[in-house]
Amino acid sequence: MSIRWVYAFIDRPGARVARALEFWTAVTGTRASEMRGERDEFVTLLPDGADGFDACVKCQAVASGDGGAHLDLAVEDVPGFVASALRVGSEVVAEHEDWAVLRSPAGQLFCAVPWQGESVRPPVVRDSRLDQVCLDVPPSTYGAEVAFWSELLTAAGWRSLPGALPEFHVVEPPPGLPVRVLLQRLAEERPASAHLDLACADIGATRSWHESLGATHVADHPHWTVLRDPAGGLYCLTGRDPETGGLPAAREESAAREGPATRAE
Repeated sequence: MSIRWVYAFIDRPGARVARALEFWTAVTGTRASEMRGERDEFVTLLPDGADGFDACVKCQAVASGDGGAHLDLAVEDVPGFVASALRVGSEVVAEHEDWAVLRSPAGQLFCAVPWQGESVRPPVVRDSRLDQVCLDVPPSTYGAEVAFWSELLTAAGWRSLPGALPEFHVVEPPPGLPVRVLLQRLAEERPASAHLDLACADIGATRSWHESLGATHVADHPHWTVLRDPAGGLYCLTGRDPETGGLPAAREESAAREGPATRAE
C-alpha cells in the first residue's frame, strides 16, 4: 500500500466558505479553483504563479456544524487502501465512483482518493507553511486512535513518533509528501475533531500578518499560538521549521536535555 499524496481539507459552513477562501488563499499563496461537486461544495487551492508545484490544500462547504479539517489520502489503489483501513479499525461512511469516505475509531472522517500524479509540494509562503492536520481526540479513544493511524500510515512508509508531551503523537510522512499528522489527547470527553497547523519561522510575525487579514487571537502557548480564521475555524501557528516540519535544532537539544517539556508540533 502506498500513499502518493496528501491533502489538508479546510471544512467550513457553506455561508462562510467565501470568507474562508479569501483568507486561506492569501496565507498559502494560492488561488481558488472553480467550485465542483454535486452541490458545488469542493474547491482546490492552487499554487498561485508557481508553475510545477502541486496543490495540497482543498476546502469543502459543509452542511452542518462549524467545520474543522480532515485528510484526503491520495493512493493508486483506492479499493485496496480502503480494505487495509478496514483491517486496522476504520469503517466506510460513503463509497463513491472512485473515492471513499471513512471514519477512524475515534470518529474522525477522512477520505481515500485516487492519486493524479501530484508530486511537488508548494513552496514556503512568507516564512510559513500549512503542513499539518492535528486530530483532537478525547481521552477514552486516544490510545486506539494513535494505534490506528500509526498502523495505517507506517504500512505506507510513515514514521510514528511520541511527542515531547504525553498528550501528543506525531505520524510523519516520507520526504516529499506535504502534510503531517499530529494527534492530540484532549483534556475532556467530546467528539473527535481536527484543525490545521502551520509551521512558522517566526510565530509573532506570522500572527501579525494573519491578523491583518482578519484572523483573531485566541490563546498563546510556549511554542504555538491559537488563532481563529475569519470564517470561525480554529487553527494553530507552531514554532517548527517551515521547510522540514521539524523542531528547530535549539529546541530539539533542549528537549533532549530536559525531557518532555514542550509540545511536539
